[in-house]
Amino acid sequence: MLSAESAAVVRATLPAVAGSLDEITTRFYGAMFRDRPELLDGMFNRGNQASGAQRRALAGSIAGFATALLDEPDTRPDALLARIAHKHAAVGVTDDQYTIVHKYLFGAIAEVLGDAVTPDVAAAWDEVYWLMAGALIALESRLSQEAGVEPGRSWRQWTVVERRDETPDTASFLLRPADDAAPVPPARAGQYVSVRVKMPDGVRQLRQYSLSSAPGADLRRITVKRVGGLAGAPDGEVSSLLHERVRAGDELTLSAPFGDIVLDDPADAVAPLVLVSAGIGCTPMAGMLSHLAAVGSARPVLVLHADRSPAEHALAAETRELVAGLPGARAVFWYEKPGEVDESADRTGLMDLDGIELSEDATVYLCGPLPFMRAVREQLLKAGIPARNIQYEVFGPDLWLPGTAD
Repeated sequence: MLSAESAAVVRATLPAVAGSLDEITTRFYGAMFRDRPELLDGMFNRGNQASGAQRRALAGSIAGFATALLDEPDTRPDALLARIAHKHAAVGVTDDQYTIVHKYLFGAIAEVLGDAVTPDVAAAWDEVYWLMAGALIALESRLSQEAGVEPGRSWRQWTVVERRDETPDTASFLLRPADDAAPVPPARAGQYVSVRVKMPDGVRQLRQYSLSSAPGADLRRITVKRVGGLAGAPDGEVSSLLHERVRAGDELTLSAPFGDIVLDDPADAVAPLVLVSAGIGCTPMAGMLSHLAAVGSARPVLVLHADRSPAEHALAAETRELVAGLPGARAVFWYEKPGEVDESADRTGLMDLDGIELSEDATVYLCGPLPFMRAVREQLLKAGIPARNIQYEVFGPDLWLPGTAD
């Protein structure tokens, strides 16, 4: 809980701080990477740095956390914190790095706001930072403990057992541990792993990829869409390398699985389930659907997916097969460029839920580009689905946090 004295100062200065966060975070990252370039090697995603996505996500999380402390002083914003903590655990953030971030972040605040940062203002925002950092450190420690790994030390070598090209720009990689020296950390349907690779310039980069099949004891699958126009471009350098160079028999470095958007599927679950995705957002849904099939679930499941065309729809045939094997499941696909489609199950254009029967007690999982998720979430709310029943997964920095997007 934020002290009363600090709360008053934060409330008075939040508009000025929030309004300057873009410049603050720009200076923060610039100074930190200038002095600590090793953090770009195997830790920070330079594609997100180049696009500004990471900067905007950090600004949003700071503003969102401070606002939550003021609006609900007796409640910790666990949903916001959990999402960040899972990402941090997946990339290997360690406790000492919060001290590094504090140094450069508050240096940037002082530079941008100048004389407005009085000792009282600095102390109040320092309290906000360490409340957030302390909560994240505790959460990340617990997540690592549950995964059976040490914080920052969850990396392990996995061998590619099989590579399968799903579409011209999407490939699946089936992996098993390269050795049996230690138990494989457990995974849950919907989670992701970090994949860490060395780029041609010698810098290690990592990206998160959802587990696209039922989590197994010693087999895991990721499905990777190649993004970016050119090999080596920051926004697509890892996916391009995986597509161009990785074949069966090669090894990849993977983290333990993390992610807070997981399928809650007790044995006696009967509540309807709706899996909604677009593009490569189908991957966590495929993992959930595969898990349901593996346990023989009888709960009602509705799979809704939108894509540009059937040829670009990764895992489409597998999804139809899984749905056909579940007694309570059905699927509807939307294609902007339909080509040959199944008129009984497929629709043309953008996803439109008119005419789709939705149960108001359904649990909905949502994944895809942000504009898609915003539009579909609005339709779900209008259909009577409570906001608390809609969970979403964002690939990359979460720009749907408070303060990061309209």
